[in-house]
Amino acid sequence: MRALAFFFLSLFYLQAISQEFDCNVVINSQRLESADPSISKALEERVYEFINSRKWTGDQFKSQERIQWSILIELQTFDGANTFTGSIQVQSRRPVYGSSYNSTIWSFKDANVAFIFDKNSVLEYSENTFLSNLTALLAYYSYMVLAYDYESFSENGGGPYLTKAQEIAQMSQSSGYEGWASNEKRNRYWLVENHLNPRFAGLRKCMYEYHRLGLDQMSTDVKGGRDAIAKSLEYLKTVHTNVPNSFNIRVFFDSKASELINIFKEADRDQKTKVIDILNTVDPANIIKYQEILN
Repeated sequence: MRALAFFFLSLFYLQAISQEFDCNVVINSQRLESADPSISKALEERVYEFINSRKWTGDQFKSQERIQWSILIELQTFDGANTFTGSIQVQSRRPVYGSSYNSTIWSFKDANVAFIFDKNSVLEYSENTFLSNLTALLAYYSYMVLAYDYESFSENGGGPYLTKAQEIAQMSQSSGYEGWASNEKRNRYWLVENHLNPRFAGLRKCMYEYHRLGLDQMSTDVKGGRDAIAKSLEYLKTVHTNVPNSFNIRVFFDSKASELINIFKEADRDQKTKVIDILNTVDPANIIKYQEILN
């Protein structure tokens, strides 16, 4: 009997450590005055379970290998029944080899979301059928987090998960919910569609070389790692030429601008000048901020 019990405990343990995510879920309902607080609590529990208890890939993850990310759902309006509107903020992090530093790999705010939920809801999801906008959103962002993480460890490694996210975006287009339609701009549909477009190949190459050949080398070879990061930024010039001021490049620098300043503050003068020239070209929105590199 003890052997049988040990078998099932072992099976449970193996299943538990195979999950890909360690996601922190926060529901902010401070702007809602009429909603029952127990609803937002139930929403937080359901979202946490949906993301962290589901198996998203065929790969096995040890506990310490799980992807660290967070999702903040800010509820802005409530119709008094079961419909909410608000925003979703997603941020994922990646450990840097040989250090205690975690690099923000993706940070994105989706400012216009709406979904139906009540505290008795069961979050159902199907890969082939649109069942609810809430689960479509959660699955989409889960696959995007996976994609960005895998892209940083192997060149184009996030392809299968980008395709999954793209399929969700395409399936959700007929739902009537904002953010999925191809005739809108800078939305979920275009975020993944662009990333898979050959014109953005330089962004994907940059994601890999920046992290794997750059950051991951800096614990043993600071200058070599920094040089690799500088080289990776060169690929973004081609993307900028193909698609000036693109949505995806903007999202990349929302995650990386501050990190880049810290990396190149210690570079030599020639490298600082070259990197600032690249950054001013591909990320003109942060021209003033990048002058900190020279200080």
